[in-house]
Amino acid sequence: MQSFTPPRRVLMGPGPSDVSPRVLAALARPTIGHLDPAFQGLMEDIKAALQRLMNAPDHACIPLPAPGTAGMEAAIMNLLEPGDRAVIAVNGAFGGRMADMAGRAGAVVETVEDAWGQPVDPAKVEAALAKGPAKVLAFVHAETSTGARSDAAALCGLARKYGALSIVDCVTSLGGVPVDAAAWDADVIYSGTQKCLSAPPGLSPIALSKRAQAAIAGRKEKVRNWLCDFNLLMSYWGGEGGRTYHHTAPINALYGLHESLVVLFEEGQQAAFVRHARVHESLAAGLEAAGLEMLVAPAHRLPQLNTVKVPEGIDEAAVRAHVLARWDLEIGAGLGPLKGQVWRIGLMGASASPWHVRLCLTALADALTAQGRKVDAPAMLAAAEAKLAG
Repeated sequence: MQSFTPPRRVLMGPGPSDVSPRVLAALARPTIGHLDPAFQGLMEDIKAALQRLMNAPDHACIPLPAPGTAGMEAAIMNLLEPGDRAVIAVNGAFGGRMADMAGRAGAVVETVEDAWGQPVDPAKVEAALAKGPAKVLAFVHAETSTGARSDAAALCGLARKYGALSIVDCVTSLGGVPVDAAAWDADVIYSGTQKCLSAPPGLSPIALSKRAQAAIAGRKEKVRNWLCDFNLLMSYWGGEGGRTYHHTAPINALYGLHESLVVLFEEGQQAAFVRHARVHESLAAGLEAAGLEMLVAPAHRLPQLNTVKVPEGIDEAAVRAHVLARWDLEIGAGLGPLKGQVWRIGLMGASASPWHVRLCLTALADALTAQGRKVDAPAMLAAAEAKLAG
């Protein structure tokens, strides 16, 4: 075997995003034990920072030792027991994944379907909840497969109205747009580190309300996932000085998460939201100058995940291969019914900068020209710069 040296890439797909040099440096700090007093201090810092990041002062906030999908599974498996009714909103791939997991938990699942590229329709959700008692309402705030943002406040409000616990997927939204557990009155919010937080994949921040914690404590049977059983996890994460062994924490990965949160708070959360919105508007203007169309209507677009329709006659996979080979730039393909029909372009965390916008537009213009489509690259860049200057 030989040491692996990865190629240098610019990550502008649906995740992971570029990791800042500060976070990469933090990952290389000396490893200490997961019960070391110094590490326990770091754990307390991370818990408090996650409460601040999600505006969740009354929630228990911890990072699960696995990627965002583990946050989804932990939320579903901790709250649902066999026979419980779950209403799951599906407007893309990850809502569908929630429904699959709820079925595996033994729940009676009712899905509320909306077209891919559309937000979840609260009226449809209310109609489903009104049919009878539901233990859980689950939905995706920021659907990574489409770039559509749903109204989390309205949907969590419906859960409260009908006595259901809310589960909110914020994997792509956290750090790029506001995530507000207190204002939404959300019960469980989970995310991932590899998107707008610009840390490596492998951790899933999760927040649980007191209602959710009481529901887990009152279960009739054990949680069907041992590693992510919240009752067991909190024996390790629950409090300073009283921790017992549950698992060996990914120590260096937690260094990286901590540093990414330091970086975000130094910038300021509101400043980060403005930055993401500004570069999104710039990218969209440049794409539209080339005659390209966005999948999602402006009112529901995620600034950090831009889904672009592939023009007729263009080989979308060849475009992605071209920009990777010629520009070391990664953009994403479509999933499910959108496969072959869209590109997904991420502007997340450290990848949300004017430089990234200029590179992406230039590379796309080159790739489209290579397939015989006439594209005015200077006009694309001029449109993007006009938005940045505005």
